[in-house]
Amino acid sequence: MEMAAPDTDGQRGAVAHRRAVYVISVAAELAGVHPQTLRIYERKGLLDPVRTPGGSRRFSDEDLARLRRIQELTTAGLNLEGVRRVLELESEVRKLHAQLEEVRREAKEAIERAHRHYRRELVPLDQAPMPYRGTRRTSGR
Repeated sequence: MEMAAPDTDGQRGAVAHRRAVYVISVAAELAGVHPQTLRIYERKGLLDPVRTPGGSRRFSDEDLARLRRIQELTTAGLNLEGVRRVLELESEVRKLHAQLEEVRREAKEAIERAHRHYRRELVPLDQAPMPYRGTRRTSGR
């Protein structure tokens, strides 16, 4: 079972959200389903509860949120294979969004580095060398 370690970067809430604390009967009651439904969902790969050393299932708040999403999708008419595919695609979209944000952050940093580099190389106008402008001779002597 995961324990939330104190930290300063806001991760405690995320860890607590994944902490598996509910036994199957409590999780089923909170979700409004029969415990056998949770077992079926687990067999179908829709849920993956933590197992204790004794083999008992433990469900987290994150598992319960996933269970609510499964219920929404089945209520909308999807079968369990359709639900599995939708959940898989939603997970992939979340990962792609995270990757996109990372690439955007890296691009922004690269642009800022380039701008700093260019600013260092610029010579102020009053210090720039002046082009030679020799006096022109007139041919009219």
